[in-house]
Amino acid sequence: MTKSTITSTELNYIVFRYLQESGFTHSSFALGYEAGISKCDIDGNTVPPGALVTIVQKGLQYIELEANLETSELDVDDDFSLLQPLDLITKDVNELQQIIREKKKEKLLKECDKDKEKDKEYIQEHERQLGGERERERQDRDKDQERDKEKMERDKEQEREKEKQHAERKDKARIDENGGSGGPEPMDITPSSQSVPCEISSSDVTILEGHGSEVFACAWSPAGSLLASGSGDSTARIWTIPDGPCGSSMQISPPNVHVLKHFKGRTNEKSKDVTTLDWNGEGTLLATGSYDGQARIWSREGELKNTLIKHKGPIFSLKWNKKGDFLLSGSVDKTAIVWDTKTWECKQQFEFHSAPTLDVDWRNNNSFATCSTDNMIYVCKIGENRPMKGFSGHQGEVNAIKWDPTGSLLASCSDDGTAKIWTLKQDKYLYDFKEHSKEIYTIRWSPTGAGTNNPNQQLVLASASFDSTIKLWEVEVGRLLYSLNGHRQPVYSVAFSPNGEYIASGSLDQCLHIWSVREGRVLKTYRGGGGIFEVCWNREGDKIAACFSNNTVCVMDFRM
Repeated sequence: MTKSTITSTELNYIVFRYLQESGFTHSSFALGYEAGISKCDIDGNTVPPGALVTIVQKGLQYIELEANLETSELDVDDDFSLLQPLDLITKDVNELQQIIREKKKEKLLKECDKDKEKDKEYIQEHERQLGGERERERQDRDKDQERDKEKMERDKEQEREKEKQHAERKDKARIDENGGSGGPEPMDITPSSQSVPCEISSSDVTILEGHGSEVFACAWSPAGSLLASGSGDSTARIWTIPDGPCGSSMQISPPNVHVLKHFKGRTNEKSKDVTTLDWNGEGTLLATGSYDGQARIWSREGELKNTLIKHKGPIFSLKWNKKGDFLLSGSVDKTAIVWDTKTWECKQQFEFHSAPTLDVDWRNNNSFATCSTDNMIYVCKIGENRPMKGFSGHQGEVNAIKWDPTGSLLASCSDDGTAKIWTLKQDKYLYDFKEHSKEIYTIRWSPTGAGTNNPNQQLVLASASFDSTIKLWEVEVGRLLYSLNGHRQPVYSVAFSPNGEYIASGSLDQCLHIWSVREGRVLKTYRGGGGIFEVCWNREGDKIAACFSNNTVCVMDFRM
């Protein structure tokens, strides 16, 4: 008997016709036929007639596979498009289902990769736009500052002209009164020698150089001769200031310094500018807050010990409590966070403000106050989910808050030009000081009165304003004690000496004044090379540091 042969094309057609006549017309299998199984490995080989039964069985399995898929919510046509025609002949149902699952998984992974790439491109574009916005904001800020500077110069010139005219009018009045110019001049025309401040020479000042941008903050360690400074160059520095007199002799052998970098790599990052810093009570750890929203903990040798990451905006204020077991931070993200210094974990996050938090201050080891651009002040306690007290009364941003030495009175100052005194015993302010004519930038309590090392001296509050004055307030009776009028431009910082007898002030007019609290007059003046952002006394009270906009920190001696 002659042996029969059949090609794959003929066999494929027979199978296709068999399934079609059986009522099976699925497009995927039809596509397998039309695409031509004759192009597979079996093409051209002799297929025994008995193979027809096997192939028909495969077709029936295929119908079963389709039925199983149609019971699900899957797209059957889409599923079969993942199969090769040869798979339908050589694989059983379970194998075909496995192939479909694997192909769909591969397809899903590819789609995920595409989505990730799109997300990455979106994030990069967003970061580029954000960088441009920051640069524009910085340029706008620079323009505003330049306009303010020009306005202040014009105001200063107008003030000088007014003073000149006023002096001319007074001289004319005296001439008229005396009947001519030959009469004796009054004794008060020339200021007495006591009212002329002593000028501090640059040769008596140690100038610390190294920062690459404005120096915004400085603080003496409470336990030694270390001075910390924070700058817009994204670094903080710890300077060792030797004992003995300051001056040019120290410049020959500059002080030892540790540079605390807030960035990685060779170039600095403006988003990591240091905005605030504070030493713990023992002087063993320094906390710095940065524009990147991170707080960093450093040893006195400049070693980075911890990085605290939870805030979502720049940190504007950092304070250790007296015990040293908690660190408090306030951020533009509207929150304040208490950090446990044993574990460096977030102990509690306080989310009461509706706008950026500008300042924080401990009342005692477990409670504190916060203030914000939302005009509100909150008194909070660790473990409590609601504020102990909420003070409303300011009509502008609250720039600073400070508890008095006993923690019973809270002082606040605002863009509304007022300073207020609050007590937990009542909701309304105790005193409302309105004598300033412009925004009040900062306030300080004197280290005097009950609970201090100077209990026999009265408690005094100092406020520094954009109206170029510092005002001293007698808190017991709620009245103005002195208005200190020696500066020509906004005053950014004031600090009391440890004995409470003197106060140092720094202004954009580049002058540092040292005042007598008792007499309300300037005793000494130092003229620097830039606007002054902060001044501070060392623990002994014999040295004063100031940080400047010309990238320097200056240290000078104080002895009366």
